[in-house]
Order: sequence, then structure tokens, then C-alpha cells
Amino acid sequence: MPSSYQAPSRKDKMHESTHSQTAKSNTSSDTATVRKILEKKGTDVFALRPQNTLHEAVVMLKEKRIGALLVKDADGKLLGILSERDIVRRLAETPGQTLPQRVEDIMTTNVEVCGPDDLLISVLRKMTDGRFRHMPVMEDGAIAGMVTIGDLVNYRLNELEYESLKLKQLIVG
Repeated sequence: MPSSYQAPSRKDKMHESTHSQTAKSNTSSDTATVRKILEKKGTDVFALRPQNTLHEAVVMLKEKRIGALLVKDADGKLLGILSERDIVRRLAETPGQTLPQRVEDIMTTNVEVCGPDDLLISVLRKMTDGRFRHMPVMEDGAIAGMVTIGDLVNYRLNELEYESLKLKQLIVG
């Protein structure tokens, strides 16, 4: 063993915890919120009207490369959400007769929403428990964007990568 080697001591483990390592840090006011995702992702949403056909919805989903569309009235009020899953279920129920049907016939009308200041962990839990992947963001009664379970997981993965990098810097540096 080289003479410069020094065995680890308890003092070495007294470094500050990373963001994800304590209950306190996970519930603090600077914890990640939906707003942080919208700041990176943007607030654009794609929507259609209840009278649109499922064919129009399928075309929009394909062109925009998205998995869900909001359903709004002429005033922009949220009426529902239509996902790929909704369409696939209807395809199974009415093969060959699905695409001419109206969005309002199969859209989800009891839409779970979140706010920009909601904690990501609570939104993720709501999505997981409800088994859905898209959630509109509402602020002051208006649609402020939409987040997906993929957005939440990606944000968390980026946090973990950052924390890992910082830990490596502490160890090496």
C-alpha cells in the first residue's frame, strides 16, 4: 500500500446529502414542481372539439407525434381528454366503425388536472394510481400546459444524473 493512502473515516461520510437523499429535501419548497417542467417543455397543447371525428383525432395524434389531445369548447374551456388508449379500446369494441364516431362519444370527461405549483412527486403518484399518462395543467381556470408521465420520469432521471455527477466530483475532488 502506498504511503499516501489514508483509510476512510467517519468524517468522510459527513458530506452534505444530495437532493434526493432525505425526506426533508424531497418536501422542501425548492423541490421540483410542474412549473419547472413547463419552463423547459413549453405550454403548447393540442386540442380539438367534441364534434370532431376520431379520424381527425387520429390524424392529429400522428402528425403531432403525441399520445393525447385535450377536448375544448369554442371558449377554450376544458371538456375532456382523448388518448390513444381511448381510441384503441373503441376500435376493439366497434371494429370498422370507429373512425367516423365523434370525440365526445369516447373522451374522458372526468379529467384529472394539476397546477403549476404542484409537486412532481404528487402528480406522478396521481398518474400512477389513476393509470393514465397525460395530465393537463390548469392555472387560474385556464389551461397552462400538459405534462406526461414521460416528462416526470425524464426530469427525475436528469436530477439523478446531476446528483451522481456531483457525488463523483465530491469523491474525486
